[in-house]
Amino acid sequence: MPRPAVFLDRDGVINVNRPDYVKSWAEVQFLPGVFRALARLAQTPFAIIVVSNQSPIGRGLLAPEVAEEINRRIRAMVVAHGGRIDAVYICPHRPDEGCACRKPQPGLILRAAEEHDLDLSASYLVGDAQSDVEAALAAGVHPILVLTGRGRAHLPRLSPGLRAACTVVEDLPAAVDWILRAAGLDRREA
Repeated sequence: MPRPAVFLDRDGVINVNRPDYVKSWAEVQFLPGVFRALARLAQTPFAIIVVSNQSPIGRGLLAPEVAEEINRRIRAMVVAHGGRIDAVYICPHRPDEGCACRKPQPGLILRAAEEHDLDLSASYLVGDAQSDVEAALAAGVHPILVLTGRGRAHLPRLSPGLRAACTVVEDLPAAVDWILRAAGLDRREA
């Protein structure tokens, strides 16, 4: 039976979004409250899946194996703090390549849904950019825009239709609070 998911953008949601890209483990700086939020989310039936545009790979600034190592270490840190990330999907392409996986296209979400038997209509995507909101809507997932990362700058750029379609919260911990309330799973002791 399909289960719901919480899709997470990585840079700007889990860790600090750097203007020159995250190109090594040394450049990963976790945002406040992320570990506790993911530990709370891990106690629910939601699949937790990262979907991230990683154009530094396509630009030749980041080797694919280094990107994999960064994601592996992020997952290990989350697990060490009582959370989990069930899968990570990345788009390595540059924006000008016109692929189906780079957000705002829904390719990463749709692939994850197929591979993990997910119910997209009961799922959420937490992101910090207009492209995250658009990808979520294209996949039939409820978008949540966080104001960390690029979120505060992207919020005024959203069209009235996009703004009305998404939930806006301060950060990942607030997004998890909202999701748990919306799903009837609000367990503060978690």
